[in-house]
Amino acid sequence: MKKITQNKKAHFEYFIEQTFVAGIKLQGSEVKSIRAGKVSINEAHITFRNGEVFILNMHIAKFDASSIFNHDETRTRKLLLNRHEINKIMGAQTRDGMTVIPLSVELHGGLVKLVIALAKGKKLYDKRETIKERDLKREQQQALKGKR
Repeated sequence: MKKITQNKKAHFEYFIEQTFVAGIKLQGSEVKSIRAGKVSINEAHITFRNGEVFILNMHIAKFDASSIFNHDETRTRKLLLNRHEINKIMGAQTRDGMTVIPLSVELHGGLVKLVIALAKGKKLYDKRETIKERDLKREQQQALKGKR
């Protein structure tokens, strides 16, 4: 597994409940561009249409060496999941008030996969607590480095 990109704000903005690994239906020039690291999922979101899962606003830059038949950079792409996983995600989203967010884009043995998560949004006081924990951890790391 090689991480290509990740949504860095996801763990700050949401409580991650459960993760799923989904395939993405891509064109050839998109795969080459992803392998070159020219992909962003910071503004992407997941939606459901007719019992299928899609990712919107995932930006994959155009591949430089491709022909004139290049891909649209922010087109809607279908995610490939099992029916059981789709039903589980849709049920949790409607029943529990959770949201589905993309976490990272990875390479699994040559295949491009998207890690998505069922998540609940954090309140402002939860975010402050996360900042305090992060600062405390950073101070502890610096103290350990200073003792060496």
